[in-house]
Amino acid sequence: MLSDANFAAVWLTLKLATITTVILLIVGTPIAWWLARTRSKWKGVIGAVVALPLVLPPTVLGFYLLIVLGPHGPVGQLTQSLGWGVLPFTFAGLVVASVLYSMPFVVQPLQQAFEAIGARPLEVAATLRASPWDAFFTVVLPLAKPGFITASILGFAHTVGEFGVVLMIGGNIPEKTRVVSVQIYDHVEALEYAEAHVLAGGMLLFSFLVLLVLYSRKGTSAWK
Repeated sequence: MLSDANFAAVWLTLKLATITTVILLIVGTPIAWWLARTRSKWKGVIGAVVALPLVLPPTVLGFYLLIVLGPHGPVGQLTQSLGWGVLPFTFAGLVVASVLYSMPFVVQPLQQAFEAIGARPLEVAATLRASPWDAFFTVVLPLAKPGFITASILGFAHTVGEFGVVLMIGGNIPEKTRVVSVQIYDHVEALEYAEAHVLAGGMLLFSFLVLLVLYSRKGTSAWK
């Protein structure tokens, strides 16, 4: 059975991962579409920026987010002028950090799905007088459905497993910013190994099931 503290951390983690995944699908779809279709010289630069969290240490990303979102950073000054306060050490700050940190895990599967469609279906739709928006919603989105499923699973799972960025931006506030990964760290620091095993075992099972679903999909890989 989960203790109240563990249950609160699990609930907060699921809430964070769900909101982050929804935002990433909304924001990441036009970015992935542009990366899949453009011939702009900026494609490499934008693609590298999106993929940065794949290689950047989470604490580095968290450090710069702390500066930018903090009271003296440009975003922090903007949010304060709007009467919103500052985002670090709030749930909203966790969402912003999670969206940035998990972005490549959503954008890259979507980009690959869009690239796999090719130009032919859109050319056929154009000959039938479908507008670009009609073609995107009636042709592209259905054909890219496997990519959206993979992107959703990877974005959700990656957000669940965050630690470094979450700790830097959210700190360790019970029921506000303390997610499962931080709760496990707390239990280990307090030598509460039995409590840590409950959450760590759950995370291990969750991660295995995510990978099992991805790798069991017929004719697909984890990134398609």
